[in-house]
Amino acid sequence: MMDHPFARTEILVGTEGMKRLANSRVAVFGIGGVGGYVVEALARSGVGTLDLIDHDKIEITNLNRQIFALHSTLGRYKADVAKERVLDINPAAQVYVSKVFFLPETAAQFDFTQYDYVVDAIDTVTGKIALIEQAQAAGTPIISSMGAGNKMDPAAFRVADIYETTVCPLAKVMRRELKKRGIQQLKVVYSTERPCEPAGCTQSDQKEQTVNNNRKVAPGSNAFVPSAAGLVLAGAVVQDLMNQEKISSI
Repeated sequence: MMDHPFARTEILVGTEGMKRLANSRVAVFGIGGVGGYVVEALARSGVGTLDLIDHDKIEITNLNRQIFALHSTLGRYKADVAKERVLDINPAAQVYVSKVFFLPETAAQFDFTQYDYVVDAIDTVTGKIALIEQAQAAGTPIISSMGAGNKMDPAAFRVADIYETTVCPLAKVMRRELKKRGIQQLKVVYSTERPCEPAGCTQSDQKEQTVNNNRKVAPGSNAFVPSAAGLVLAGAVVQDLMNQEKISSI
């Protein structure tokens, strides 16, 4: 009888499959509501090396949805807390932390050729585009998270090419911007649910708040939608890693 932390996973993917995952290196950019659950699932799937990129510290408003957010972790860097948790799940893992806000200006800090897979779970359109361009230029597979805010249906997420997406406002913007740049395909996870209007907040209220200080209104969120998106992302990554012909050694 198998007796190790990933024994139940090995039943599904086999010994060779577990070796592939152990020899894989995945970079997760953005480890908040969505990305945190990506990290959790990849760690529990036996992925051997994880790069965690996030510049934020844990705040009290993260407690409703982010797996690394606890009262005991408030004020700490998300990446540091995530690393500790990954190593508590799998002490054999290698974890690299970068407390960086990924933008075109910081892209040169990363060598995308060293990754077997990249997960885009960041919020800004400019950052997402730069990340996608860097990964594709390096020939590294990437999957990108579309919008998970203002949603209530965790069962509405789909894996698709960006040009096959519908409904999602972020996906619409990304389709337009990627088309301008000649990017012809991109695997994404998106929701077919139309965004909810925040309770007690009219459309005119939202416009007024958006104009004020030139900042967007923070989207509504919950415990079950961002986490579902993250788990769908992680599932796609694990399955793709299983199908890759060659995985670099650690």
